[in-house]
Amino acid sequence: LMKLKKFNFKIVNSTNDLAIKIIKNTKNKSGIVIAERQKREGVNMEKNGLLSREIYLLVFFFQINKVQLSLKDLTKVNCLLVKKSLSNFYNGKITIKKPNDLLINKMKISGILQEILTKSGEKFIVIGVGVNLIKSPTIKNYLTTNLFDLTGIKITPNNAALKLKKIYETFIPM
Repeated sequence: LMKLKKFNFKIVNSTNDLAIKIIKNTKNKSGIVIAERQKREGVNMEKNGLLSREIYLLVFFFQINKVQLSLKDLTKVNCLLVKKSLSNFYNGKITIKKPNDLLINKMKISGILQEILTKSGEKFIVIGVGVNLIKSPTIKNYLTTNLFDLTGIKITPNNAALKLKKIYETFIPM
């Protein structure tokens, strides 16, 4: 089983940038970066509607030299794993809107962002996951929802992250 080392932060500029820094500057081959808040409104993430202060953001990274999947297939797998994780908290229907959004009642609950990184010949994938836990961000022409409105339960970023961490450690072959 893959073991993901946890990196917890209160406020960061960008969880993705942090994960990339960890890959580049340490010997860690895999991990999960959890932030309670992300300061910078990343341009690419903003258009995907991933940023608001009441969202939980985490980034996974792991080496993928051994994983024989195309980026398109990895995107599919990531959507399914995040969906599986969300179904721990919500037992209604969750749909995948290609390529990388998850919807409940046609409203966005989660978005996933991926990039591939190479460090001295080793390939890593960095997967950013945003989930609306307590509030729904405003996105132009896009309805959003959140787990609190749907379930009446306040789920902590840490709780949500641990569920997802467990799923990844179980399903990603290392």
